Amino acid sequence: MTGISERTMNAKMKLGIVGLPNVGKSTLFNAITRAGAECANYPFCTIEPNVGIVPVPDERLDKLAEMYHPERVVPATIEFVDIAGLVKGASRGEGLGNKFLSHIREVDAIVHVVRCFEDPDIVHVDGSVSPLRDIETINLELIFSDLEILERRIEKTKKMLKSGDKKFLEEMEIYEKIKETLESGKPARSIPFAPQQQEIADQLFLLTSKPVLYAANISEEDLSSAEENDMVKAVREYAASEGSEVIVICARIEEEIAQLDDEERKAFLEELGLKESGLDKLVKASYRLLGLISFLTAGPKEVRAWTITRGTRAPQAAGKIHSDFERGFIRAEVISFDELMQCGSYTAAREKGLVRSEGRDYVMQDGDVTVFRFNV
Repeated sequence: MTGISERTMNAKMKLGIVGLPNVGKSTLFNAITRAGAECANYPFCTIEPNVGIVPVPDERLDKLAEMYHPERVVPATIEFVDIAGLVKGASRGEGLGNKFLSHIREVDAIVHVVRCFEDPDIVHVDGSVSPLRDIETINLELIFSDLEILERRIEKTKKMLKSGDKKFLEEMEIYEKIKETLESGKPARSIPFAPQQQEIADQLFLLTSKPVLYAANISEEDLSSAEENDMVKAVREYAASEGSEVIVICARIEEEIAQLDDEERKAFLEELGLKESGLDKLVKASYRLLGLISFLTAGPKEVRAWTITRGTRAPQAAGKIHSDFERGFIRAEVISFDELMQCGSYTAAREKGLVRSEGRDYVMQDGDVTVFRFNV
C-alpha cells in the first residue's frame, strides 16, 4: 500500500526490552514472542537484538467473531526488541555499550526489566541484587549519552546566536533546562514542557526522553505476595517520581504459560489466582504507553483491530486500511463496540439510529466499529 498518511504509518509500535545482564530480559522476551531467543546465565548472551511481533490481547475481537463468524480474525500487533544487557561505562563503549545505545535509539519506548528477587544460582553483574542501583546504572548511561549529544548541540547553537534570530535564544533556553535536569540525574522526560517547547526538545531525539514502563521481575515464590515485596515497592516509588508505570511479572512463570494451549493456559492462571497473564498486562500497558488505540472493522470475511495514534481523524484512520480510503474519503459510519454488543447486530443498531455518520473532522475513539465510505 502506498500513499498512506505519514501519521498513521508512524503509529509508534516498537518497544525495546532493556535491563542489566541476568535480570530476566531474554526469559521475558521468550515468553512474549515464543521466539526461543537464546537465554543463558552469563553476561552479554544477547548481542544482536532479537525481534518479535506479538498480538495485543483484545476480547472485543472474540465477541465480534461470535457475531460475524468471519473467515479470519486479525488482532493489532506490537513489536518488542530484546536489546543486549549493558554495564557501567556503556556510554563510553564499555561492554556492548555502543551497540546497546544505538539499538535503544531505534525504539519508540522502553520496557525496563528490573530484577526483584534473590537467587544464588543466578549471578548478578554487580554481585548483589539492588533494583534501584540497577535502574540508576542504566539511567545514568542513557543520561551520559544524552549529555554528549546535548553539549554538541549547545555549542552549535551558541554560534547561531550571533545571527540575532530569537528562535536560537528560545532553543538555547530549552537545551540549558534539559542539561540542568540531566546533570541532576533525572531523565529528559521528567521536564513538563509546553507543547511548542516539547517539539523543539523532541528534535534532539534523546534516549531519556523516551517513555518507560518498568517491569519488576519477581520469583515464583513471591507471586502471591508481590505487593509486599520491598524491592517492588522501591521500584514503584521510583517510577512514580518520574511519572512512569510499573507492572509486576514473573518471567519464569510467563515462559511456562507461553508453552500452554488456550485451555491449559486458562486453567493454569485460575490455579494461580490470576485474571490475566503478566504478558497480557505488559502488552496492554505498552500499547497505552505509546498512546495507541484500536478501531475495529467487522464482516463475514474479516474481523480486525487497526492500530492508530490517539487523536487520529477519520480520513487518516481510513488510510490505515488503504490509501484509496483516505484519498476518496466521504464519511465514516461509526458505532461504539459497547453499543453494538447491546443491540446484538449491526442491522439492529442501524434501525435504532445508533450508527453515526461522521465526517473528516471526526476524531476516532478506541473501540469504534467502523465502515468507511469512499469514492476514487
